[in-house]
Amino acid sequence: MSDPTEITEPDPFDAIVDAPFDSALSERYLVYALSTITARSLPDLRDGLKPVHRRLLWTMRQLKLDPTNAFKKSARVVGEVIGKYHPHGDAAAYDAMVRLAQDFALRYPLVEGQGNFGNIDGDNAAAYRYTEARLTRTAMNLMAGLDEGTVDFIPTYNGEEQEPELMPGLFPNLLANGASGIAVGMATNIPSHNVHEIIDATLDLIDNPHVEHARLMEIFKGPDLPTGGLIVDSPEVISNAYETGRGSFRIRGRFHATEAEKAEDRDAGIERLGGGQWQLVISEIPYQVQKGKLIEQIAQLIADKKLPILEDVRDESDENIRIVLVPRSRNVDPELLKETLYKLTDLETRFGLNMNVLDATRTPMVMGLKELLTHWTASQIDILQRRSQHRLDQIARRLELVEGYIIAFLNLDRVIEIIRYEDDPKAVMMDEFSITDRQAEAILNMRLRSLRKLEEMELRQEKDELLKEQDELEKLLGSPARQRTRLKRDLASLRKEYAEDTALGARRTTIAEAAPAVEFSM
Repeated sequence: MSDPTEITEPDPFDAIVDAPFDSALSERYLVYALSTITARSLPDLRDGLKPVHRRLLWTMRQLKLDPTNAFKKSARVVGEVIGKYHPHGDAAAYDAMVRLAQDFALRYPLVEGQGNFGNIDGDNAAAYRYTEARLTRTAMNLMAGLDEGTVDFIPTYNGEEQEPELMPGLFPNLLANGASGIAVGMATNIPSHNVHEIIDATLDLIDNPHVEHARLMEIFKGPDLPTGGLIVDSPEVISNAYETGRGSFRIRGRFHATEAEKAEDRDAGIERLGGGQWQLVISEIPYQVQKGKLIEQIAQLIADKKLPILEDVRDESDENIRIVLVPRSRNVDPELLKETLYKLTDLETRFGLNMNVLDATRTPMVMGLKELLTHWTASQIDILQRRSQHRLDQIARRLELVEGYIIAFLNLDRVIEIIRYEDDPKAVMMDEFSITDRQAEAILNMRLRSLRKLEEMELRQEKDELLKEQDELEKLLGSPARQRTRLKRDLASLRKEYAEDTALGARRTTIAEAAPAVEFSM
């Protein structure tokens, strides 16, 4: 006889569903495809982040890794994020965090790293047990307002924690830092851009929602890449790419010599050595090109005798890139040598623009510049409204208490008498003074030192200030024009941090149409 308390294992064959193989495969693959599109590969246009990056920043904020606080081990961050928010491998989470800290990968890094976080030569970062990290000021700008009711919080994968649906800050991260990713059947590839140009274009769009694309492109020059370089396509090619959301640009490295050279030679990257000898200096390389591999390419061309006009290549880089090219003779044409390198090496590359993003409804869409800025502006207006309503609710709750305290001061002797002699002072006060439950509870919790006269004066002043702020917020919520004005003011304030004369704000990439190619034969 079997034991009635014995637990019987479910038969796995009971879960088998009889279905055609092709339809079952299609349904299951569709679920996977949608997951990669919405939860792995495409960024949200509102904050420019994929889930792993958003969870990393949220985790670091929870760990209080602000720019003014001490660094913490990367292992602590990775362990926290995969344990609470991101149920994937530690290597993937760490790689994502490393990229957020690399100033040659991200135009405006969101993580400040301490230790070996990799380099432009292609060397990997040290293991996470050796490195440390904290947030940057830019990351704080991106997350500003999280505690002000601006976004929804959603349950994590196991329902034990909450995480923000998006980051509400004004920093325009999608265009500022770009994004890339490959999903099922679609991909995205967005370069980085200059923040003050993004803000200027947005301000122009707010003033005139019907602004022409050509006008936006006068303000918004094009990519501004972490590694500098030159964009050498025509203005028409660049403009068309941003109008449709798809296109490509040619990116070249920059030749630039030391300041000791004449201006003409310096800008051409020519250093004079005496006796008519000279050498070329590469000071910037195209985005996403590894310096070590570029030097290997050039050295291989020399070894294979495919570049007879070049004798040697040397890497003299320190914290700045300096690749020295020694010509075979002083009679070599520098422009011919440059054009040869553009054609035969990664000193010139092509960046494919594909502005495929998730909109506010989590729907993938390819957007042009104007459409993307319009959607982003609308999301910021929504965040402004939510922040204002949240503050209004706070004011209403505080006003309720302040008014209760003032009533207590006006009837102080009676309040003390009720508290001393009544069995249920809370109910008596609510009935006698027509106050709410919260007000009565707050009065009962008052400390004796709060009964001084100065406290009453401060409460009356606070009430006046709260009523004034309440009136301003109600006017703001009732007027779309006021909301646009407030958004413009906030954007203008943010722009000052990334102005042209700041280290982060100065444009790095030059937009310049290439001169006609020099004809050559090898």
